[in-house]
Amino acid sequence: MRIFRSFMMLFCLCCPIWQVAAQESPEQAVEAAPHSLTLDELMQEQVGRFTVSQLSLCFGIILLTLILKRFLVGFAFKHLERLAQKTKMAYDDRLLEALKNPASQFVLVLGIYLALEMLQLAADWETLVTLAFRGVSMLILFWALLRVSDVFFDAVADMGHQRGSSIAGFMPLVKKAARIFLVIVGATMVMDNLGYSIGGVLAGLGIGGAAFAFAAKDTIANLYASVALAADRPFKVGDWIQIGDKVDGDVESIGLRSTKVRTWPKTVLSIPNAVLANEMINNWSRMPKRRIKQVVGVTYETAPDDMDALVEDIRKLLREDEGVNQDFILVNFTDFGESSLDILVYYFTSTTKWLEHMDIRQRINIKIMKAIRARGLSIAFPSRSIYISGKANGQLPGDFGPDMPL
Repeated sequence: MRIFRSFMMLFCLCCPIWQVAAQESPEQAVEAAPHSLTLDELMQEQVGRFTVSQLSLCFGIILLTLILKRFLVGFAFKHLERLAQKTKMAYDDRLLEALKNPASQFVLVLGIYLALEMLQLAADWETLVTLAFRGVSMLILFWALLRVSDVFFDAVADMGHQRGSSIAGFMPLVKKAARIFLVIVGATMVMDNLGYSIGGVLAGLGIGGAAFAFAAKDTIANLYASVALAADRPFKVGDWIQIGDKVDGDVESIGLRSTKVRTWPKTVLSIPNAVLANEMINNWSRMPKRRIKQVVGVTYETAPDDMDALVEDIRKLLREDEGVNQDFILVNFTDFGESSLDILVYYFTSTTKWLEHMDIRQRINIKIMKAIRARGLSIAFPSRSIYISGKANGQLPGDFGPDMPL
């Protein structure tokens, strides 16, 4: 700021001199020449350690940089945004928004660097400015990469949702891993561009990493398990999964260390990914259709012809119900049960949603009850007959001794 103020004061002082010189006659100009400065001499005047020429170039580059930055943000990106709005894709707008700030900041940093180069600083300051420019430029580059990676992984997740792919559920996990990777690589590149030897840093990190890995082996196991889950994709966010007898619910989030499952009592279970990677996972949401298998028992008083007609009635009502999947229907008189004649009813519902599935099952059960009633038959219930035998004189089994009845 002091340099800029000195330059402006010098400019204001010199303006009257140039105006007077322009108004004088050639003879007066010749006479006054020893007392006035030419433009070349003025540009070589010293203001502190710098010449007017250097300060003018520095000021001009900064002014041009601000104009270019304003043009880039105010015209170029707005024009590109108008073009992006005409496309059907939504993520080209987000991509431009992600690149706008990093691009404008890079233009500003580049302009400041070029302006400082015009001042012809000392060697030490020149090296410092160059290193600073490299470091800040690398920071802006990785800042842009982080923003672009967010847009990319969001786009992949949305395409996965639209196609029904399970990869969409693991995109938050992959997105976190990519951000951590970019931050680590970016920090390393910035240190390298600032002139630090990253070989020693990496060697120190290797020794410290070995100790850390031994102390945090469970955490590292969970991280490796996260990679395995992302590769296999046994489930995604929103899936209903069952793991053994302890875990049964909907997947809420998949992290680098654990996966959170919302159970049916509405509690949240946080399961280490290392446990999930070594367990059998039953993904109920992957069912294309939901099965119903049940046995309908009628009484033994049912005549063979009535049984045959009842089986056909049940098959017919299943074929006519819109909620029943028609790919496979099985209705057969299969067994002579302990207290009933058993009919196996085996079919699938078209929907896998639990409430709709239960409504269809209830509707079919009521239709089966009506079909049994229409045939004049009855549904059997478990029963057992006990027969007690004794002697003709009324003696009961086990009666003996002096008090035995005569």
